[in-house]
Order: sequence, then C-alpha cells, then structure tokens
Amino acid sequence: MDDRRQHTRVDARAENRRRHRDGHGKRADREHGLSRGGDPPVVIAVDAVFDHCILHGFPFADEIKHHHRVREQRHHRREDPVGDVTRDIAAAQADGGSREETGKADEHGREQRLSQQQIIPSPFVIDWIARVAGAQPAPRRALDLAMGRGRHALPLARAAFDTFGVDIRFDAVRDAVVSAAAEGFVVRGWCADLTRHPLPPGRFDLVVVSRYLQRDLSRSIADTLKAGGVLLYETFTTAQLAHGVGPRSPDHLLLPGELRGAFADLEILFYEEVISPEAVARLAAKK
Repeated sequence: MDDRRQHTRVDARAENRRRHRDGHGKRADREHGLSRGGDPPVVIAVDAVFDHCILHGFPFADEIKHHHRVREQRHHRREDPVGDVTRDIAAAQADGGSREETGKADEHGREQRLSQQQIIPSPFVIDWIARVAGAQPAPRRALDLAMGRGRHALPLARAAFDTFGVDIRFDAVRDAVVSAAAEGFVVRGWCADLTRHPLPPGRFDLVVVSRYLQRDLSRSIADTLKAGGVLLYETFTTAQLAHGVGPRSPDHLLLPGELRGAFADLEILFYEEVISPEAVARLAAKK
C-alpha cells in the first residue's frame, strides 16, 4: 500500500513538472511573437536599448549572417489615432465649433489621411520592384530602409526577394514581419538606429527608401548595393509644406534637385519631382 502511494506521489510530481514545462513553452512562444519557429519563422533582431529594456547590439552584418532571434521585451503603449481624431472633433463641437478647434480637427484629419497613405505601397516603388525582379536572377536580396510596418517589404517578399527591413521602431518591425509570416513569407527585421550602426557594403541587389531622409546616410546607402544593384528612393520635398501635412523640418525635406545630386555616382535610370497630389522626388538608380 505504501509502495503504491509512493509511486502515485512520484507520478504526480512528474506530471506536474511536465505540465509546468508545457505551460512555460507555450508562454514563451507567445512572448517570442512566433520567433521560436513556425512556418515560416518570424525573425526580429534588435540592436539597442528600447522602451527601457536592454537588448543585444550585434552589427547589421552579423544579423544578416546569423539571423539572430530575440525575445520581445518591451512596454506596450496603446495607440488609437482614429480615436484621437474623433475626440478632437467632439471637443470642437462641444466648444461651439470655434474656428481654432475645428482647424485642429481638420489638421488631425489630414494627418490621419497621410497615415493611411503610408500603409498603401507606392505605385512608383511597386512598378520598379517588378522591373528589377524581372531583370535579376534569383536568389536576390532586398533591403527596405525605414520600412515602417512593411508596406514595401511585403511586396518585395512576394516578388521572391530575400527581404530585410530596418526601422528604429520595434512595434513597426514586429508588425511587418508578423504580417509577412501570416501570408507565408519571411521578412527579416532589424530594429536599429542607422546613425550608429552602418549598413554592410556590397550586400543588396535592391534597396528601397520611402518617406525617409537622413542625409549623412547617402554614401552608406549607395555602398550597400551590389554591383548592378538598384536603388529606389522616394520622399518629400520642401514643396510639401504648401500642402499643410507631412514633415515640416528642413532636415526631413529635400531641396529641388537634391536627391539626384546625392546619388550622382550611380547611373540614373529615372528621376522626377512632382508637387501634386504630394510633393515628392523619385529616383531609380543603378550601381
């Protein structure tokens, strides 16, 4: 009788340990945001201190070589831009619909429309992705610089590019790679401040830069292209100020002709500057 009780206690302890391991594994899977595996795996690399949590700092070349998978350790912040706009409009109405408050609501509405445009891929970029994919044999590697939530990274993956995306915002990187995985594609995300971590030279067949301007990165962007690689660049010019929406700092707005001059060492395949519906400069150039 005592032996049976002893075996029962041992079996119960073993079962409890098994359940604990299983539960821990499931929690870890959720916390890793699929980074433990899956088909395909979601790969997120982080290089710095984000949201008060210390994360590793491998240089980008090592990230590409080893595809480090790291656990997401961050504090979540609730974002509700639509709710913000609604609350602003309601506040304006409660205040008697003053011109000042209505103007603020209108400004928020314009910002919201711009945010929606940032989700939709650029027709210019999509067209040139198809051109480059048709001209370059596989395997081919692409980089989406300042990729946001992946509006161009996912089309790159769909076009059979081995796709890497870089952004300073962890939540954006996470959303991009998870969205790609949901469609059965792999986008390798790197969360980084590129002013501190240089891009690897001679690594990519295609580089996409959209709605991002960091002037001192121009040389690094050109250098990260392979011989024969193509750069697609599209971002705002100073003429965008007249639209009353988008970046306002001169640091984030191109001067007339500036984009062409920044990549004068490349072969210019296409260049234009337009002022409507947005004031942007567009460049396609080959190394």
